[in-house]
Amino acid sequence: MLPFAINHMTVARLSFVELLDAAAALGCVGVEVRNDLPQPLLDGLAPEAAGDLAREKGLRILALAEVKRFNDWSPAKREEALALMKVAVACGAEAVSLIPRNDNGGMGNGERQANLRVALRELKPLLEDHGLVGLVEPLGFEICALRYKTEAVEAIEALNATGRFKLVHDTFHHHLAHGGPIFPQHTGIIHVSGVVDPSLAVGDMGDQHRVLVDGADRLGNIEQIRALESAGCRGPISFEAFAPETHASADPVGDLRRSMDFIAARLAAKAA
Repeated sequence: MLPFAINHMTVARLSFVELLDAAAALGCVGVEVRNDLPQPLLDGLAPEAAGDLAREKGLRILALAEVKRFNDWSPAKREEALALMKVAVACGAEAVSLIPRNDNGGMGNGERQANLRVALRELKPLLEDHGLVGLVEPLGFEICALRYKTEAVEAIEALNATGRFKLVHDTFHHHLAHGGPIFPQHTGIIHVSGVVDPSLAVGDMGDQHRVLVDGADRLGNIEQIRALESAGCRGPISFEAFAPETHASADPVGDLRRSMDFIAARLAAKAA
């Protein structure tokens, strides 16, 4: 069984408990919980109680998402990161997600790298104090100040922070950034989603187009997962779909099961 997981965004209309129930029913290894949905983080449950619920169902809380614009560091950003880390520790989460600024700011060559190193240098001792991993997610959008994994890895290694920070390999964002090195040994989790609209140019693809992976996928999910696994990456494969039609499904568990079965069958067929 592949180590599948569910990012709460994929089933955004489900409560936290329903997310756990769905993940357990599908045999997932865990879930990613978000602070950018309409409902409060963990649905307002005490973090300790939320963690107990997950463990009772045999699930890991893989990450709490997210610290937004983490590479636009400030005292306020430090407090934001600390607050999320405290909740992560209380609920037993393994990591916090770090999302770069995506507003066409801080884009200059040299400026991007310097801002990234400042943020990672400040975050490293905080993560160490809390026993957490920082999941760094490059976004493939042209307006993102951390578009390429290479820049993230260079900064992580320069700070001697390998293992404290890990990459999110997002198949959508990897495609938008026109591929490039995959850094399996730095990868902590794989985010999967598909884009199926044949009329979209790559530069026009947005979160609203991200559905579950099936045979019409244009992002090369199977090839990306296979490349990572062949290179030794064993991180969870977490579904992160943003499309309104995915959120509106009357049978999200069934939809996820079909996508899981498709991915598993395609990977097995290529391996045979």
